Amino acid sequence: MKLLSVNLGHRTHAPYTDHPEGVTGIDKRPVEGPVRVAAPGPKGIGASGVAGDAVCSTRHHGGNDQAVYAVAREDLDEWERELGRPLTNGVFGENLTTSGLDVSGALIGERWRIGPEVVLEVTSGRIPCRTFQGHVGEKQWVKRFTAKGAPGAYLRVIVPGEIRAGDALEVIHRPGHDVTVALQFRAVTTDRSLLPRLLTAGEALHPESLEAAHKYVAQHGS
Repeated sequence: MKLLSVNLGHRTHAPYTDHPEGVTGIDKRPVEGPVRVAAPGPKGIGASGVAGDAVCSTRHHGGNDQAVYAVAREDLDEWERELGRPLTNGVFGENLTTSGLDVSGALIGERWRIGPEVVLEVTSGRIPCRTFQGHVGEKQWVKRFTAKGAPGAYLRVIVPGEIRAGDALEVIHRPGHDVTVALQFRAVTTDRSLLPRLLTAGEALHPESLEAAHKYVAQHGS
């Protein structure tokens, strides 16, 4: 398992974003050299956890629980075959493109060490939006991406430090529950009856998903 690339986005204008200034940082490109990773601060205040990476809409993106976004190269390869066109690392707006790791099959609360020092913790899957659809340029992209159920993973920073392309990636902790990123994604998108199962992931779960699970149980029971 390794880190194929670290990808950064810059603040750019685009016709498909809902940002009031018409800007987005979704178009991320691989960079060379070490990149600093650290907790950026609470959502709404903090932006990306990856130094030099632009997050324009802090209402929906960035913050400690969505500090870093990772996608498996294997998933990009599968989409390449399905779409019939090349997809470069970073094209899904991911900060990290990995190899040899089932990112969407990772457990909520699973911890990864990247390089000699950085430790990240899995919190949730990525919810597709209009900006993502416009950036990829495929019809009904949000629907297709959701149906595939391989959203990639958001991560929080446990131990900050520097990472670079080629770093080894090691899973150093796997929790005792069975709540994967893919399951969490299905629960908050296409099958809300799964929400009670998310509670077994505890406080490692993204706070918004945890709140949704508690609300569902209060209304419908477990």
